[in-house]
Amino acid sequence: MLTPILNRLECWLFEPPESLIGKPVWLASRLLRYPYALIRDVLRGDLTLRAMSLVYTTLLSVVPLIALSFSVLKGLGFHRDLEPVLYNLLEPLGDKAYDITAQIMQFVDNVRSGVLGSTALIFLLYTVLSMVQKVEESFNFVWRVDQPRSLGRRFIEYLSVMIIGPTISVAAIGLMATLRESSVVRMAAHYEPFGTILLMIGRIAPYLMIIGVFTFLYAFIPNTRVRFRAALTGGIAAGIAWTTAGAVFTSFVSGSSGTMVIYAGFAIVIVALIWLHISWLILLLGAQLAFYVQHPQYLRPGRSDIQLNPSLSERTALSVMYLIVKDYQNSQQRWTINQLAEHLHLPGAALGPIVTALERKGLLIIVDDDTWLPARDPAVIQLAEVIDAVRKDETGPRLSRIRDIAPAVKAANRAENALKDSLEQRTVKDLVNEH
Repeated sequence: MLTPILNRLECWLFEPPESLIGKPVWLASRLLRYPYALIRDVLRGDLTLRAMSLVYTTLLSVVPLIALSFSVLKGLGFHRDLEPVLYNLLEPLGDKAYDITAQIMQFVDNVRSGVLGSTALIFLLYTVLSMVQKVEESFNFVWRVDQPRSLGRRFIEYLSVMIIGPTISVAAIGLMATLRESSVVRMAAHYEPFGTILLMIGRIAPYLMIIGVFTFLYAFIPNTRVRFRAALTGGIAAGIAWTTAGAVFTSFVSGSSGTMVIYAGFAIVIVALIWLHISWLILLLGAQLAFYVQHPQYLRPGRSDIQLNPSLSERTALSVMYLIVKDYQNSQQRWTINQLAEHLHLPGAALGPIVTALERKGLLIIVDDDTWLPARDPAVIQLAEVIDAVRKDETGPRLSRIRDIAPAVKAANRAENALKDSLEQRTVKDLVNEH
């Protein structure tokens, strides 16, 4: 019973009647596609499993990460500001936030005081880098990126973020505190509307900082080019969701003291694990939203296998050859798979096999900057070759010869010959020159 309802809902979201185009209901359907896709992805479980994996990685690396940040901030004279920042992050845990902050800071002091040897410190640095790498892998999973950063780029870029990030965060917090205490701001607060404006700024400033951090993560971590609009949309949604979830979680922890008594000393661990899982899941959902904003063609299929029917595959192959050859002849931009997918409103997962088939048949060639060019003179590439490339592409194990049924074979041959005759030896260059 549930499946037909979901099918009707999906059709309404992605195939609304033409009579509704431009009306408020049509606009609502376009907006509701995004929460629908996110809920579907959560129910499939991939993001939840990755959030659980990141919780485990966080438990291993949170102390060395803070210790490294503490060392950097100490050199700049800001090390006293690290503890309140950590407390603010753990504040949704309620009364337990102070205990966890104190324990983490005690561990950090042990690391700073030379308790560990050089080998252990190298291991701690490795755990920090591995955590950031794990986050990148999760973001690359969301963004359908198969190629991670090189080892050299990982070390340089990860270390830069871990050094510069805490410094900027603490400096921003210190700047806001300085502004609040300045005599000019205090004087302006006594006059309207400046008092109300300053009060509103003070209330939304923490939200803006969280949104800024999330936006930076969505733009920087995936090993692909992320547009600012997509990163900002994901950052705003995830920032609001994280602060809202924090308020709800705080009230839940405060109101469930009886349940916490049952777990006794384990309560603080359980509460921390739950909040870490919620936080990572929100972060990954924000990344997923940023991906859908930049690639809306994935909204409907999600991570499902996408297979085009034969007719659409042939049409897409001809469209790809047309675009690449046209701009090649005019010395304009050269196309990547992502650009082609976006232009044709197709998921890259569906377009990739078609481009690969054209490459295997010697019709396209990829160059160093991941763009595609004609592999031969477009004047000698026949349209029939393009059709054959996607029709006869062998992507799996070959079958043994099947039994021929004479009337069926004759009918198929007539259809094949009719197609070739209709193309009349036309080439890709002829196709481009028609327009």
